[in-house]
Amino acid sequence: MTEPALIELKDIGRQYPSGEEQVTVLKNVNLSIHSGEMIAIVGASGSGKSTLMNILGCLDRPSSGTYMIAGRATSQLSPDDLAELRREHFGFIFQRYHLLSDLTAQDNVEVPAVYNGMPRSQRQHRAAEILSRLGLSHRLRYKPGQLSGGQQQRVSIARALMNGGRIILADEPTGALDSQSGQEVLRILKELNAEGHTVILVTHDRDVAAHARRVIEISDGIIISDRLTAPMPPSGLITPPITKNAWAGALERFYEAGRMAVLAMNAHRLRTFLTMLGIIIGIASVVSVVALGEGSRQRILSDISAMGTNTIDIYPGTGFGDQRSGRVRTLVPADAEAIALQPYVDSTTPSVSASANLRYGNKDLASTVNGVGDQYFRVRGFTLAAGKSFNTIDVSQLVQDVVIDNNTRKQLFPRGENALGAVILLNNMPARIIGVLDVQKSMFGNSEALNIYAPYTTVMHRMTGQNYLRSITVRMTDAVSTATAQEALTRLLQQRHGGIIDFYVMNTDSIRQTIESTTQTMTLLISAIAVISLVVGGIGVMNIMLVSVTERTREIGVRMAVGARQWDVMSQFLIEAVLVCLLGGILGVLLSLALGRVVMLTGSSFQMVYSTTSMVLAFTCSTLIGIIFGFLPARSAARLNPVEALSRE
Repeated sequence: MTEPALIELKDIGRQYPSGEEQVTVLKNVNLSIHSGEMIAIVGASGSGKSTLMNILGCLDRPSSGTYMIAGRATSQLSPDDLAELRREHFGFIFQRYHLLSDLTAQDNVEVPAVYNGMPRSQRQHRAAEILSRLGLSHRLRYKPGQLSGGQQQRVSIARALMNGGRIILADEPTGALDSQSGQEVLRILKELNAEGHTVILVTHDRDVAAHARRVIEISDGIIISDRLTAPMPPSGLITPPITKNAWAGALERFYEAGRMAVLAMNAHRLRTFLTMLGIIIGIASVVSVVALGEGSRQRILSDISAMGTNTIDIYPGTGFGDQRSGRVRTLVPADAEAIALQPYVDSTTPSVSASANLRYGNKDLASTVNGVGDQYFRVRGFTLAAGKSFNTIDVSQLVQDVVIDNNTRKQLFPRGENALGAVILLNNMPARIIGVLDVQKSMFGNSEALNIYAPYTTVMHRMTGQNYLRSITVRMTDAVSTATAQEALTRLLQQRHGGIIDFYVMNTDSIRQTIESTTQTMTLLISAIAVISLVVGGIGVMNIMLVSVTERTREIGVRMAVGARQWDVMSQFLIEAVLVCLLGGILGVLLSLALGRVVMLTGSSFQMVYSTTSMVLAFTCSTLIGIIFGFLPARSAARLNPVEALSRE
């Protein structure tokens, strides 16, 4: 033969470690195979024939020597380069078929073309055409478990021909078949050889080897005979052109990886759900904690608003805890009047207080009398359930009219009698009830306390005899910031008090900021705990994916044998991990929303306030968990040796 050999092996050796020793399987094998040959490699079990076939098919590497395929040395090729050789040149027919159980017959045949970048329409047409040629046109949508052994082997042959099958490697192709099916497979292989395909049979059966044109016998890793049994046919490979599109091929491989990930998840639904559980709990915790924190913040701010929005309280002394504050008497009604004239002030009220025995009929109760100005209810944002409040004239005339709160009304008029117009005694001072406050939200103080509101002038002159105030409360206009108003008020009072700062200021903004800061800190703390559960869930995903790699090792080997790159294998497991985490993220968000719905249905005034940002971050987090914790199992799968993967059950 003058044409160069298609396959050439020079001094090929293969050793495997066995404990501390090396076991030699092949010894200085020299072999040339030309295009169009039909060769049978025969030998007893353990003779090295399967190892030789694995090296020929680029599933394994020789320990020594040179292997050339189509003039290309394989010794320095990367795993992806070897995968390219398997895609472009070889078609494998295995004794145990090695079909992917979750795919149909047509899908199994299409797999090599997916990795070779063949467009879907061309791929589907070619797979159906080859299967029809092999007598399986009525079994295209059947899965391997629904096919007989002979039919599965024909699907395996169709898969070997999908990318052209220039060289067909058949490892004991009739070993698992009955005699009739075996003869049918041999007939197909001979027809393929007659069409120009190079066929290499590996068998221990000399009757099968008799169908080949050349028989190579191997024993103890050495070729002991190489003889022609029939003339070589003229070489002339009939390989249909394969249209490739790099971008479309990459998308098809990505789609195939995603589809296989979904099939694997569906095949192990319970395990998939249990894997998701840690992610579900973690995502639900994060979203719920953020919703609880936001709900708490809004509820607290609402309570602050109920106390009076945009308000500043002025007290005598230098601050909370000042033991001298009770003796500081420089805060007087004239200060409140001066403050009321400022352009940035919406309303203001002086305030004094006194404890009093409240008597009405046969009831004698302890109460607090709050001396306030006529604008007090506007400053605090309080509303009346019945009656009216006192006005400026009432304050100036020291009238003995009062407004009671709802607690006082319930104590004095338990049967719901009309309170308006009733006269009560505060210590020894008679007072007429002219209004009843609506139920008010309060963050501070005793919610069961009895509060009575009277003109501050009345309390000062008729009850306490004092001429100084306990506090002044100022409500700012909406256009002015509380900080600016606080500075202006401080300067005004300092001037009025002769440059002495014998007062301190407290505004609701400082309370708001403190509460928001505390809420955020608590939210971050609880979120950190939730993130820990996410990490634990991610570790669970990694462990399960490692188990999945172990369970699907043979599938990985099959995909590598038909030409899958390392990235193709890696992307399949990465996509599966990401899908598990994304689906867990969706279920986690839904669980959190369901929890919020339950809280709402309980009738509680507290509501969880959900944030779109937190949900987006939750999905982002679940995706990152899938990528990070799925990387190690995916890399482990991609680095498997094709031969070792195929040999595992």
